[in-house]
Amino acid sequence: MNSKRLRTFLAFFAFVCVVASCKTLPDANTLPDNPAKATPTVKTPRGMLDNKQAAALLKKRWANATPDLKQLAVLEEQATGAPLIPGNKVTLLFDGPATMREMMAAARDARTSINLETYIFDQDPIGLQFAELLMEKRRQGVVVNIIADGVGTLATPKEFFERLRGAGINVLIFNPVNPLQRPGNWQLNNRDHRKIMVVDGKVGFTGGINISETYANSSLFRSRKKPASVNKDEVGWRDTHIRIEGPAVAALQYAFVDNWVHQDAGELPRADYFPRLAPAGDKVLRVLATSPDRDSEIYKSMMVAMNEAKQSIHITSAYFVPDQQIVDSLVGAAKRGVDVKLVLPGVSDHDLIKYAGQAFYDQLLAGGVKIYQLQVAVLHAKTAVIDGIWSTIGSANIDRRSFIHNYELNVVVLDPAFGRDMEAAFNEDLRSSKQVTLEQWRDRPWKDRLREFIGRLAEYWI
Repeated sequence: MNSKRLRTFLAFFAFVCVVASCKTLPDANTLPDNPAKATPTVKTPRGMLDNKQAAALLKKRWANATPDLKQLAVLEEQATGAPLIPGNKVTLLFDGPATMREMMAAARDARTSINLETYIFDQDPIGLQFAELLMEKRRQGVVVNIIADGVGTLATPKEFFERLRGAGINVLIFNPVNPLQRPGNWQLNNRDHRKIMVVDGKVGFTGGINISETYANSSLFRSRKKPASVNKDEVGWRDTHIRIEGPAVAALQYAFVDNWVHQDAGELPRADYFPRLAPAGDKVLRVLATSPDRDSEIYKSMMVAMNEAKQSIHITSAYFVPDQQIVDSLVGAAKRGVDVKLVLPGVSDHDLIKYAGQAFYDQLLAGGVKIYQLQVAVLHAKTAVIDGIWSTIGSANIDRRSFIHNYELNVVVLDPAFGRDMEAAFNEDLRSSKQVTLEQWRDRPWKDRLREFIGRLAEYWI
């Protein structure tokens, strides 16, 4: 969320305080720590596998994994209720330009439907280019449905969406800011922060990237060039997205359709949204689509994975404002010998969130957690890799807003080979980051301490 949108959102803060109650996160003491069964549940296009079939499939898929992977998968299922989905191809996409090229290429190949769900859809060169492509596909007979968040699109002129509607595209503004546009069900504090695109029900995209020119200025990730400064107006944006092919695409599609229905937006136009999906690769996924009326499954998934970590916890987080339970879990892991490293923003588009997160640095550093601040880009990625086998990519930040109030979607990939790719990306970011030491941190200016105090006071609402 950029500063302009944040200021607009905070203008409604007084209203939010009246209509919203302070919901709490799940108690970490209630999270499972003892597997209730030997084999996790596996879901295929033909239905759930029995225990023997699931065990045989996972043995083949996880031939090079440690025994801990199966136990972690069972515990995560107990915590979230989401089954494993095998047979997927997952492609990592780094930064906006590469992601937009892949998304637009997939959209150009669409034959039946394009479903797009995004927090931000700007009327800028990238947004206009994307809109023109979607309108062209609609003229070709492809059904196009868009969900865009009401706060995320506050700066986008209404005429932009009216033009899309005029071209035959179905546009839903999610939880509009104006209460008269959703009488009796106004939910200003609950935002749709997901980033999903599904083409023909067969190819899915998700991660951290919105439809906006802001993301078009690529970072120097995997580049030998280094910027002369770390001014947020002079460097690109570092983000991560994924492309999915295979049975897990149906879970992304279902998340989109479910959100559409729950907004009372009427029936979606007829299309083959759920075609039969054959295996496209060997990756085993878990799709976690959360909403304010659910029980913070993304949070519980991360907590279980961190608590089970044996070797490493490597987190890249754009907006890092953890609750005390996450801090305790990270410190506890570091004290039992786990290599805990966090790549956090050195350059941020939102200083208040940055300072709110920095209020936890002293406790984390003193507890043995290593903190690095990315210097070559505005960090916007939301990823983690644990023990090199458990990875997550998605829209959820590590903060209360994402875990409690937002509609978010994260994909968990349980795979050693994919974990190695995630580790390689994490190590690349480390090389472009500056480590924060406890001694250095305790010598920071008093002005920063005051900003951290203010940020900490406002952390529930940002």
